[in-house]
Amino acid sequence: MAWDHEAHDGEPDSSDSLRTFGAVVQALREHAGLSREDLAALVGYSKHTVASVELGRRMPYPDFIEGTEAATGNTGALKRAARYLSRQPGLASWFRKWALLEREAISLYTYESRLVPGLLQTEAYALTLFREQVPPLADAQIEANMAARLERQQLLQDRPNTSYSFIVDEHVFLRRTGGVEVTRELIDYVLGRASARNVQLQIMPMERGAHAGLAGPIQLLETPGNRWFGYCEGQRGGLFVADPKEVSTLHKRYAKLHSQALTPEQSRSLLELLRGAL
Repeated sequence: MAWDHEAHDGEPDSSDSLRTFGAVVQALREHAGLSREDLAALVGYSKHTVASVELGRRMPYPDFIEGTEAATGNTGALKRAARYLSRQPGLASWFRKWALLEREAISLYTYESRLVPGLLQTEAYALTLFREQVPPLADAQIEANMAARLERQQLLQDRPNTSYSFIVDEHVFLRRTGGVEVTRELIDYVLGRASARNVQLQIMPMERGAHAGLAGPIQLLETPGNRWFGYCEGQRGGLFVADPKEVSTLHKRYAKLHSQALTPEQSRSLLELLRGAL
């Protein structure tokens, strides 16, 4: 099945790097004697997506690059050229590959012990996080970060067939980041998002003294091709996990977390209780 990504907005404006990359794709495709329809069938995308990449109108996804490399002789030219593509502002460099895959994921699992996951944040909560960063961010960078955050959050609305699972530590809400009013709004927003049929929210209670997530946050996603990837973020960078054995380990930890956290019904009741105590 070919995946047509033309319906999704938010791609960067055309740049010299995107146009150059697209020209390389077209040259390699033609050298291999392939039409756009041929390449589309080989890489699992629509011919419209192939055309958009070749014209420099959209950012290529990692699996598109890998598939096109294989279809055009594995020269390595595309993988090297992809390093210099202009990227979406407002996203940390180490997060961009994950953000691209997020847009097409059919399953997305998130365990977070530090803060409310970005897809569930209110604007006021996110703004507090950006303003408290060290070293301080310039106003323009805060605006870019906020725009990128709001764009990512559209995933929950734009992809109703994607399964979202969130496990969040209780103390994240008890911290009252941004103050009481921001926390009230945040809990209301999270409860609203969690009411969707494709979103599951679980809270890891404070009373759970030890659990499978003590080593830190975990993210997992499944691509339309049923391939799984993982992502773990720290203070100054993120680790993209593609090795199936490592991804399997993260899956096992997430499954354990799922069994150790409160049920969705219990989690909702707890959040409502926390909301009432503010």
